Amino acid sequence: MTNGPRFVDVPGGRLWWEAAGSGSGVVLIHAGVSDSRMWDPQWEALAARHRAVRYDTRGYGRTETEHVPFSNRADVIAAMDAAGLARATLVGGSRGGSIALDTTLESPDRVSGVVWVCGGVGGLNAEPTPEERAIYDRGDLLYEARDWRGLADLDVAVWVDGVGQPAGRAPEAARELVGRTIYETYAQEKEEGEPIVLDPPAAGRLEEIGVPVLVIAGALDTSGTAAGADALMASVRDARRIDLPDVAHVPSLEKPEWFTGTLLEFLGTIGR
Repeated sequence: MTNGPRFVDVPGGRLWWEAAGSGSGVVLIHAGVSDSRMWDPQWEALAARHRAVRYDTRGYGRTETEHVPFSNRADVIAAMDAAGLARATLVGGSRGGSIALDTTLESPDRVSGVVWVCGGVGGLNAEPTPEERAIYDRGDLLYEARDWRGLADLDVAVWVDGVGQPAGRAPEAARELVGRTIYETYAQEKEEGEPIVLDPPAAGRLEEIGVPVLVIAGALDTSGTAAGADALMASVRDARRIDLPDVAHVPSLEKPEWFTGTLLEFLGTIGR
């Protein structure tokens, strides 16, 4: 079976993807503060038991795109097709969680389960706290100034350490990987394309999801992420939630051994 790393052509671009292992499929969709390297701690263990796939979404890492409208859902399916997967469990961190939900709603025949990791829910209106709003506004200013180092440092403070948490709270390995990968993406000033949103959005359709969903939430994460976890638990029939009291937005990096074991355990229940 074909393995990566390699590229697959998609409308207006090409996706960098990698696959390893054999067995039931699992597709890893990265957060908006990193790229596919955020799954490094899980990669070998997953590939030892499953057909594991990861890729860089448009605007990140090694993937290239023109300034064209595109569907993140279609890109997931393109990566699956390239790796020879008819069905897979989708594991999405942060914005990757939103992409995983949207793909499940649009292509339910291709998805066997979802692991939503401190993610988003498309169309969910959740007001940030005043402290969060001030931080997001600061991030907008840094982006406008093209201060990529300052923006990467802010991302680490917010998404790895956590809003209002002391600098360096999270493990240094997690802080270093996120800081390095997101800085590299910012510094490249890559074309991101124009994402076509799911219509109608996921927020009003969660009850349509008919596959098992594992919801993982960090207590030190933002209020918006907590609202997304609450919405999933209120609407998805087969959902299970794990709350981590001492983790912010990237548990796969903060607690890699725990996350890998929990993920493998969940994958073992799919199809039973």
